[in-house]
Amino acid sequence: MTEFADRWRLGADKYWLRGQLPDEKVKFDEDLGVWQVAGYPEVLAVLNDSESFSADSTRLFDVDEEQAKLIKGDMAQMNGPEHIHMRRQVGRAFSPKAMDDLEVRITKLGGELLDKLAGRDRFDLLGDFIDDLSGILFSELLGTPAEHRDMFKAVDQTMDADVQMSTVGEGGEEYFDSLLGPLLPLRDFLGDIINERRREPKQDLLSLMLEFKYLDGRPMAHDEIINFAVAVLGAGHLTSPILIGNTMLCLETFPEQAAKVRADRSLVPGMFEEVMRYFTPATTSYRATEAEVEVGGVTIPKDQMVSLQLGAANRDPRQFPEADTFDVTRAPNQHVGYGRGAHYCIGAAMARVETRIIFNLVLDRFAHLRVDPDVAPVFFGSPEFTGVRSLAVRTD
Repeated sequence: MTEFADRWRLGADKYWLRGQLPDEKVKFDEDLGVWQVAGYPEVLAVLNDSESFSADSTRLFDVDEEQAKLIKGDMAQMNGPEHIHMRRQVGRAFSPKAMDDLEVRITKLGGELLDKLAGRDRFDLLGDFIDDLSGILFSELLGTPAEHRDMFKAVDQTMDADVQMSTVGEGGEEYFDSLLGPLLPLRDFLGDIINERRREPKQDLLSLMLEFKYLDGRPMAHDEIINFAVAVLGAGHLTSPILIGNTMLCLETFPEQAAKVRADRSLVPGMFEEVMRYFTPATTSYRATEAEVEVGGVTIPKDQMVSLQLGAANRDPRQFPEADTFDVTRAPNQHVGYGRGAHYCIGAAMARVETRIIFNLVLDRFAHLRVDPDVAPVFFGSPEFTGVRSLAVRTD
């Protein structure tokens, strides 16, 4: 049960990776001043109830004017009809036609980047390949120069902060500062590109965002467009690198599952769904209660912070038979790795296309690809993520 966690030296804070789900699926954490929800049906109930649980968790804190400027316009903090309206507008960038075009682009670009690795018997799967591929794809999506894709690494820094949301003392302010501070250079960079698009629009997402309007017809302000773009990056840019890195660790740990996938590539899509469940990258999501509400037989008062433990929910045996077993053929597999309900990850379709094409390209090129046993993988430092940021592999 602990084979996976022990092998990759994952700490005790990743308790669900060790089959240690709490007996109380809904309880109040006095140290953090946050309600913890860890069971699958309980988490699902919260995700599907956007009237009782607001995505705007910042409203529980005294956010000053400067902090508000860094948050307003973030779709992840929007609720109700306004949120639905904005999702529909940005959804045009993730249409079926766009996904078909993306598949062609990934195949071509991925092949070119893999050509540069020809003859190497070891490399960093993320740093030497997938990070560049994802960075170029998102540069093209947003409309920023691909040569400046390292600017996106500011998002990486927010996932390295060893801090959790807290309503005790100044815990909330410290949490938001740790997430927003590293993004300031990226915000300036995106702001300059947005100003260029105002003068000369192009066929890219930043130009499209300039056309976005709220329900009342008001256009998005400059800072709101920046926040919207940063949210898109945060939700999508790192998904494929992390998910593919996590997948390699799962396949290395369970070679019989790896053999199934290598023998039958039709299992690749289902394999990624199982990785999202078994080794969930984004393990935590937050909501604020709009009224007194009951979850799992426990009453949570109004104006409380609720921490949804997605990783734990994905290991709940009430939903997943043999929940601690990694099974690439698992079906059905209704995990909550991409969320659920009104805030279901808008970039999920793009992530599924990216990971499927990239993984097949890599296996086509390197039939014996495996994790390098001599170099330990490097994980992001945030307790709210279980993602690989660097992964050495061998091809021999």
